[in-house]
Amino acid sequence: MDVGPALGLLGLLFVKEAGVPIPVPGDLLVIGAGVAAAGSGPGGLLLLAGILVAGFVGGTVQFLLVRGAFRGVLLGILRKAGVSEARLETLADWLRRRGARGVATARATPAVRVGAIAASGLAALPLPSFLAGLVVGNGLFVSAHFALGFVIGPPAIAAVSASSGPVLGIVALILLSIVGAVGWRWIRARRLAAGQSAALPSLGTGAWADAACPACLAISLVGGSRS
Repeated sequence: MDVGPALGLLGLLFVKEAGVPIPVPGDLLVIGAGVAAAGSGPGGLLLLAGILVAGFVGGTVQFLLVRGAFRGVLLGILRKAGVSEARLETLADWLRRRGARGVATARATPAVRVGAIAASGLAALPLPSFLAGLVVGNGLFVSAHFALGFVIGPPAIAAVSASSGPVLGIVALILLSIVGAVGWRWIRARRLAAGQSAALPSLGTGAWADAACPACLAISLVGGSRS
């Protein structure tokens, strides 16, 4: 990836992590970055490091703003994005009891990670605990998505180009969405069966879309088994 697009990507991810609800899924951006970095050698690792740093810095900015003077403004933005304050408060209570481990788990779990930073601010977690959890959780989630794009992106693009083009791409998107929906329901059912329905509060029924890729499903399974 050229320097200009790379810097633009890092800026966009920073703004998203700082709490601005830009309607572009961050996980898809990271997967795309992995695809673009395939074959670039050390440059790919440098891009991944930049993505991680942008997420850490942006997430810290959002945390400090929610915990401080801009709490009401950012909560209003999140409400417009479909994340209610009541759900954030539920997650905040969960995080207060778990600290850094809870932040790491939430940030690595689809359907919860979107509101985890704001909930950490609402919970007034100590900054060191928040940062430790953010680094671990973001590191797992982002690295998994980047690796997904890096490893299987180029063969997938070649397959689409060699066949029916956009039609195959649309079919693949639909299939991934179905897999995400089924996978997320199965994960929730496992938690309910194990008596873990309150172990990690969900942020809404539409959050299955966050599980519509193999990386999300794998991370959810790991998180579900350790909750």
